[in-house]
Amino acid sequence: MPESNPKPTVALIIDDEVQIRRLLRLTLEAHGYKVFEAVDGQSGLLEAGQRRPEVVLLDLGLPDLDGLTVLKRLREWSRVPVVVLSVRDQEEDKIAALDHGADDYVTKPFSTGELLARLRVAQRHTQPTTEAAVFRSGEVELDFVRRVVSRGGQEVKLTATEYSLLALLARHAGRVMTHRQLLKEVWGPNAVEHTHYLRVYVAHLREKLEADANQPQLLITEAGVGYRLMEL
Repeated sequence: MPESNPKPTVALIIDDEVQIRRLLRLTLEAHGYKVFEAVDGQSGLLEAGQRRPEVVLLDLGLPDLDGLTVLKRLREWSRVPVVVLSVRDQEEDKIAALDHGADDYVTKPFSTGELLARLRVAQRHTQPTTEAAVFRSGEVELDFVRRVVSRGGQEVKLTATEYSLLALLARHAGRVMTHRQLLKEVWGPNAVEHTHYLRVYVAHLREKLEADANQPQLLITEAGVGYRLMEL
């Protein structure tokens, strides 16, 4: 009985240059990849959520969102390998991309052989994980791709800081997040002593998401330690 063909690796190209996308598609498809494309950051994030690629090739110079912003948003919910492709060749650009969660950085123009090798390495270093682009707990739903929060099917308007805090808690749902962890991730390392920030913003989230903000069921205080987002 003949062996079936192996399942192709799904690759997502996020790049606004049609010539680059064409070159990458031809190269990747010739080596067994199934390729999807996006011409800007927002559509790239939507494609990533829908297609669930096994590797992403990301340009930094996109027409709507900076590539680092795309990378940061993608890393809010996915550990998919990301190889940055960019004409920016300064050390600080490479460091910034890697610090934001890129697995590798390839400067344009590049050789296809080197690119394929870098993709193989990035994929080998990634441990398979189960990920969800949407978090649900009771009536509350958080769509990481669209950055939309709803309660009972109705969209809830959050500030950027409220969203960042909720998304961080959702990524660690069921676990206690300490005051220091939350403050460092949301407000930065210089804010780790400012616990009053958390009290204010947790109160705002409870007002918007809890059935009764005075008796929270979703966002629980762990006295003297931090907060926990419950999976209801």
